[in-house]
Amino acid sequence: MQIRERDLEGAALLAYAEPIARAARRAAERRGGRVEIIVNRRIDIALALGADGVQLGFDAVDPKTARRLLAFEVASGSGRVPGSTIRIGISTHHPDEVRAAPPEADYAQLAPIARPLSKAHEGPLLGVQAVAEASRYRIPVIAQGGITPANAGAIAAAGAAGIAVTGAILSAPDPARATRALRAALASAQARS
Repeated sequence: MQIRERDLEGAALLAYAEPIARAARRAAERRGGRVEIIVNRRIDIALALGADGVQLGFDAVDPKTARRLLAFEVASGSGRVPGSTIRIGISTHHPDEVRAAPPEADYAQLAPIARPLSKAHEGPLLGVQAVAEASRYRIPVIAQGGITPANAGAIAAAGAAGIAVTGAILSAPDPARATRALRAALASAQARS
């Protein structure tokens, strides 16, 4: 689960994220699983939440600085979640950016694959072929943008390590049903490979 709230900063973002992370973890425990929490841009919030990762975009620190800050967290011994275990993701908009990913990055989010469902978009759409190209490079690719049950299987088959969705779930009349449909499409693609 990725916490991405651009309109909040600092204490307000932490206050917003804490109950969401708690609820997600409780739900995962109830079904006998685990949820990974990823926080956009804010290393401090990720550490405070005990998150599993931080997603760095154009308006965040670079991955090398992020890794250095996370290493400092380990050295300082605050201990909630060792900083070196927090994964660093980068936002990319072309397979060449995935190819050029710095070694400090653990994964790349590639977008937009198709027309986003959650916001207006005027630029080029990358398509499934870009996922296939980007997936040949050294780091896992998380595909994002316009992903639905109708195209999730093809995206997974193209080599995506995962998908990130907003609109397909949040704008659905029944978000739980929409989530199940996405999971079923991914499971079906995985079974075929």
